[in-house]
Amino acid sequence: MIEKFLERLLFACRWLLAPMYIGLSLALVALGIKFFQEAFHVVVTIGTLGEDQLVLIVLTLIDIVLVGSLIVMVMFSGYENFVSRIDVAQEGEKLGWLGKLDAGTLKLKVAASIVAISSIHLLKVFMDVKTIPNDKILWYVVLHMTFVLSALLLGLLDRLSFAGKRD
Repeated sequence: MIEKFLERLLFACRWLLAPMYIGLSLALVALGIKFFQEAFHVVVTIGTLGEDQLVLIVLTLIDIVLVGSLIVMVMFSGYENFVSRIDVAQEGEKLGWLGKLDAGTLKLKVAASIVAISSIHLLKVFMDVKTIPNDKILWYVVLHMTFVLSALLLGLLDRLSFAGKRD
């Protein structure tokens, strides 16, 4: 009887994650506001911006979109994997990948997104190489390569772990 109660309690505790996923949606709203601030800044100052400045701003916009996509992916697939199925009323609104990302696949997608985001930051550093000390550039590269290596190792571990279970 106590065991059954504890199991039900533990199972019900998964709903404690739901407010956290709603919190992620607030972070997405904040990113959206920042995106449109940057986009407005480009439109207002396009005549005075140099090509390198414009490229840096566009890279910032791409970076914001990638982080937003990462939030959506974690929010939806995390909710579906750990809390409850998302039952969309109209079939046309359902995302193709929804329900297909397990925790392992989500981990790989997050790692790949982090590598992409880090790549953009590194490109921004290289675009501004004249003003950044060489030792800082070295640390940016080391950090990026750490993300790349981590993503590769996660992919390798996933492949090794599920080698016998996939067709």
